[in-house]
Amino acid sequence: AAAILLRETGPGWLFSPVPSRKAAVMLCSLLTSLFLLHCLAGPCSSSSPSPVGASSSSSTFSTSGRGSVRTKRLVNGWSAAGAGAGASRTSPVLPPPDLVSSRKVSPRFAGKLSPLGEGSKKLPQALIIGVKKGGTRALLEFLRVHPDIRAVGAEPHFFDRNYENGLEWYRELMPKTLEGQITMEKTPSYFVTREAPARISAMSRDTKLIVVVRDPVTRAISDYTQTLSKKPDIPSFESLTFKNRTTGLIDTSWSAIQIGIYAKHLDNWLQYFPMDQILFVSGERLISDPAGELGRVQDFLGLKRIITDKHFYFNQTKGFPCLKKAEGSSKPHCLGKTKGRTHPNIDPEVVQRLRDFYRPFNLKFYQMTGRFFGWDD
Repeated sequence: AAAILLRETGPGWLFSPVPSRKAAVMLCSLLTSLFLLHCLAGPCSSSSPSPVGASSSSSTFSTSGRGSVRTKRLVNGWSAAGAGAGASRTSPVLPPPDLVSSRKVSPRFAGKLSPLGEGSKKLPQALIIGVKKGGTRALLEFLRVHPDIRAVGAEPHFFDRNYENGLEWYRELMPKTLEGQITMEKTPSYFVTREAPARISAMSRDTKLIVVVRDPVTRAISDYTQTLSKKPDIPSFESLTFKNRTTGLIDTSWSAIQIGIYAKHLDNWLQYFPMDQILFVSGERLISDPAGELGRVQDFLGLKRIITDKHFYFNQTKGFPCLKKAEGSSKPHCLGKTKGRTHPNIDPEVVQRLRDFYRPFNLKFYQMTGRFFGWDD
């Protein structure tokens, strides 16, 4: 800059009593350049505050040599200046990664702030696999209150009826979930489908399985009641129960009877899944103590116990608990009119024959699960 100044004005300008305007401009330019070079060589003032974030970023960049330190100061200074200048025009700042990872801010909440916060469809990590008329619909509706559970409402029947459609077809049926949320579905017929354990294991060996079980005699009568509501002309419960009523031989080919042989079906599942990946929920306790059973389920799924007593009230008309507030609603919610039907009167002798039939299977089931359900009291 000095050489250019001398070339343009000549050496005499320094001794001129009134320097030309052009010379004065070039002198200012020279002084400004010298000042900038001084700042790059070190701090302009020892009393000036450090740029925002300079100390925290020193561990991220290389610290070999004074040049890298100067670079860090300049980069941090520009970042801080840019943030201050555009603060009023930019979108809300997301929580820093270390804040999210420490769980001071829920990952679910942080995800909602992201442009990608709508989530994605995933294969289910947990399944309610049975049993029919055990209380699976009630359990699913109760679980959907939990903010970290997203579940399909309808029964997909993928692992028993639609398996040929493939896993991508199945995935598309799932709701979108955010990081940390669990995808679930329920299809009660899986528990009695012989191919289901192998198919689910092929999808993921880590899948958690939930089975809602109920007194097999009561369950069979409830099953029959549901069929009767759709087909009023079917034979009586008593005639369907026996192959030969005179001999008292139970017809185990009738699905209403066959489903209740829980030990037999469980043995098939244990060929593919360890017992600690299967949770058995008592259908009776789901009615008498819904919060207690839901606590066990939340623990099993590795979730915080959010669903508690405060979520339920007992409906005397229906005879089972209802939600004070359903998912996405501020109104109380009970299961539909198809739940809680009045059972027909069944011959007590037939009921006793069924209890005698199920007793050894129940005892075996208690041994396998390590839980006494009290169906033989």
